[in-house]
Amino acid sequence: MSTLYPPPLSRLYLLAFDERHSFEHSLLGLAGPPTTDEAEVIRRMKTLIYTGFQLALRQGGRRDGNGVLVDEQYGTHVAAHALEDGPLLALSVEKNGQDEFDFEYGQDFGAHVETFDPAFTKVQVHYNPEGNAELNARQIERLARLTDWLQARGRRFLLELRVPSTQAQFDAVGGDRERYDVELRPSLVVRAMSELQAGGVEPDVWKIEGLDQPSDCANVVRQARTEGREHVSCIVLDHHAGWKRLERWLRVAGATPGFIGFSIGQTIWRNPLRALQDGRITAADAAQRISENYQRALITWDKAALCSPIQQVEASPS
Repeated sequence: MSTLYPPPLSRLYLLAFDERHSFEHSLLGLAGPPTTDEAEVIRRMKTLIYTGFQLALRQGGRRDGNGVLVDEQYGTHVAAHALEDGPLLALSVEKNGQDEFDFEYGQDFGAHVETFDPAFTKVQVHYNPEGNAELNARQIERLARLTDWLQARGRRFLLELRVPSTQAQFDAVGGDRERYDVELRPSLVVRAMSELQAGGVEPDVWKIEGLDQPSDCANVVRQARTEGREHVSCIVLDHHAGWKRLERWLRVAGATPGFIGFSIGQTIWRNPLRALQDGRITAADAAQRISENYQRALITWDKAALCSPIQQVEASPS
């Protein structure tokens, strides 16, 4: 492992809207690539989400660690504003909407990172240790290359780990997605992290699908920080959870030392944008709802962190 680490963060609260596939297909219902006008609609949606984020900061949500996660394709304008305004910027560099991780801009990914100079370079990977071994190996090779490039330049790496079930795993829980999440996914996440680390993949922050049990969160942190990786932390993501389950995940992770925050997307902005698209609310109303949803996540996290004496000490001002 390289030892050129950037200073670790103690808190990280990202409003995530780096997705492209969900905007193109779920929100706009496109069957193919967007036209110029349709792409502009998506850019305006992302600008509106950022407006909601700014409202949240003005309405009491500002704190160390606030930030946004955006993409270059539709989020260049947002990224420029974030760099000027001061919140943390995380930039995704993976191709969107595919099962196998690869770089959006191929071998030129580094030039794009340096152009935006984000606080975090983010990628998403789908990795099941019991899945396709050749696919897993290809992904590890690319992720290790990214690790080496970022570490050589002292840049932070944010890795979003998704562990979708294999068909055999899904069948083993009777086709019940929630049973998979509770009974099988936690141990698979730890195994996936271990295999990625063994292959030279070294994120500064692991972005993990929500976990229902405190012991599972603790196991994830233990793996993240194994063998001299004390600088590494974890955050939780939403993944179409809905508020009830998301708040459970936030409460569990928020009370676990080593989890420093969250990266939440569609739970924050999907319904407001749909209502706007349907003409049921105005753009100003949508921005306000996004603001309130982001603040709701922050409040839930804060309440959970206060229940953990260790977290409370770590989060106290220096």
